[in-house]
Amino acid sequence: MKNYDAVIIGGGPAGCTAGLYCSRAGLKSLLIERGAVGGQIANASLVDNYPGFPQGVSGSELASLMHQQAARYDLEIVTADVTDITQEDSYVISTSEGSFGAEALIVAAGSEYRTLQVPGEGRLSGHGVSYCATCDGFFFRNKTVAVIGGGDTAITDALELGQHASKVYVVHRRDELRAGKALQQRAFAHPKLEFVWSNVVEEVLGDTVVRGIRLRNAKTGLESVLDVDGVFVAVGITPNSQIFSHMLECDADGSIVTDGTMSTPSAGVFAAGDIRRNSPRQVSTAVGDGATAAMSAFKYLKERE
Repeated sequence: MKNYDAVIIGGGPAGCTAGLYCSRAGLKSLLIERGAVGGQIANASLVDNYPGFPQGVSGSELASLMHQQAARYDLEIVTADVTDITQEDSYVISTSEGSFGAEALIVAAGSEYRTLQVPGEGRLSGHGVSYCATCDGFFFRNKTVAVIGGGDTAITDALELGQHASKVYVVHRRDELRAGKALQQRAFAHPKLEFVWSNVVEEVLGDTVVRGIRLRNAKTGLESVLDVDGVFVAVGITPNSQIFSHMLECDADGSIVTDGTMSTPSAGVFAAGDIRRNSPRQVSTAVGDGATAAMSAFKYLKERE
């Protein structure tokens, strides 16, 4: 088993930044990523809100640049699935490519957006289907969009989109919202928001870009088509924390609990990015989390010497 000062799990913006900071600090560091390095950002057709790119940058290019910069400082990168983590004298990370030892562990495994799992959604993801109003709302100026969901995130997204779009439909499968009362009051008073109650999405329509959604009324079974230019899915997020739940404190949604230094209650374990509690889930904040986690890990290791 090969041993490291720091092992980073997850190769998105938080993980790449943590790996960059750890390796530049002289720590023997390993980054484990189960798929392509870059995380969810690699799927974005255009990232327009990350500093330093005034014309925007494709998600795949930004992910590639982060990967290249991290690898430049001798960060080792392994493509593998993490299957278990145990603690002996140090942490042992079992993976599909063998086991690795770590004195410090940075968890940056990200999260997954819950999808509608309907025809057209996957095919048109990035072409009118989005899971982040903050990221993509600007691209729908003076257009008509639909937000799917009725919780706090959905209503917050609808209000955000109301600053850009000409019309925002809120499609909810029930006849009342689950969002907090204050958000509901703001939403009901907003002139651009219209609510489509007791309807579920059956299909996202469009050839190369979104043209509409096919709905089914949950009470009557009647189907209808709503013409929209964009669909924002806000039906929840699942943190990729299952493998860590036996050793780390997680909240009711499965997000890992940290303090402001990205430290968890488990000594030598840090969490960064979308997987931690209260993450804004933005690439810029994930980068900040990764840097903070790496600096905290470095401090932890030095104090142990």
